[in-house]
Amino acid sequence: MPSYHTLGKIPHKRHTQFRKPDGTLYAEELVSTEGFSSLYSLVYHTYPPTMVKELGEPYSVAPKIAREKHLKHTSLMGFNIEPADDYLQSRKPVLVNNDLHISLAAPRKSMTDYFYKNSQADEVVFIHEGTGALKTGFGNIKFAYGDYLIIPRGTIYQIEFDTEANRLFIVESFSPIRSPKRYLNSYGQLMEHAPYCERDIRQPENLQTNDEKGDFKILIKKQGLIYPYIYGTHPFDFVGWDGFHYPWAFSIHDFEPITGRLHQPPPVHQTFEGNNFVICSFVPRKFDYHPLSIPAPYNHSNVDSDEVLYYVDGDFTSRKSVVKGQITLHPGGIPHGPAPGSVERSIGKESTNELAVMIDPFHPLMITEDAVKIEDENYYKSWIS
Repeated sequence: MPSYHTLGKIPHKRHTQFRKPDGTLYAEELVSTEGFSSLYSLVYHTYPPTMVKELGEPYSVAPKIAREKHLKHTSLMGFNIEPADDYLQSRKPVLVNNDLHISLAAPRKSMTDYFYKNSQADEVVFIHEGTGALKTGFGNIKFAYGDYLIIPRGTIYQIEFDTEANRLFIVESFSPIRSPKRYLNSYGQLMEHAPYCERDIRQPENLQTNDEKGDFKILIKKQGLIYPYIYGTHPFDFVGWDGFHYPWAFSIHDFEPITGRLHQPPPVHQTFEGNNFVICSFVPRKFDYHPLSIPAPYNHSNVDSDEVLYYVDGDFTSRKSVVKGQITLHPGGIPHGPAPGSVERSIGKESTNELAVMIDPFHPLMITEDAVKIEDENYYKSWIS
């Protein structure tokens, strides 16, 4: 969870007069979540954030469902998603339910002629390939391979890439993204046994006040539609802000694995959570140290949840045939486990270099048309010796 943070200039007391050098008032805005009962920040704008000059026709970006109900182990070759110049056009939803949407993206160019705001979901953007900066009114965050960018709903942003070859794994959460409750004390601080701490969280820096009038296109997502707005002032006109609601970053390389004498269950890898799903990070780590331990994961019957694994890099104990960007979906209701030969091969090994992101949703995922295009149709047979 992000802690209290502030950048720029703010008045001594909230909801009081805060004037520009010319004597006119800055515009105060409360950015709040779940009404007035959850995280919020107070933002001070050069101009009121309400100056709409024009509205365009909304258009749909809702996922197109190919298989609403299914019971089949599924594999998607994520790097087969074709690159596209535009950031939003490159985003392809592949697995979705009412709690979250999972998308893949391969944008080649930076967002230069528009800004984007997701008003329906928090976004977790995992950087698989590429470098650049997330730019917002709250400040900027540089990113690189392995970074999770957590962008709260309602945040207007641009992504500026340094590279053309960019690969992103994106989770849209229709509930707030949080650190796991079991790692937080009653004051909201990450505890000593947590696999990361506050110093690992990167907050926005280098707030730049854009005092500009003109025509500024902001594409706003709401209920599966994109609404084109033209505002009369630059959206990054913050002179200052403070609070708990802002974008932040965490690197998967800063996740400290929890290991044990025997094989540890997947919840030890949990990194974030939303309502009805969790996000986990599998990172390089020492294997179990019982003299008779079996490092490979045991067979597991998913009874109450699906399991999604996004392979990032390294060698995987449970399966040799995976490639970068591959997604496996093991639906609830049938067991899955290590590939043939993996159990014996793992015995005696002391460590693994695997890197992966796992998502366990507690409601079934639907498979989209974009997913079917990159599906390995024979994956379900891969447990036959």
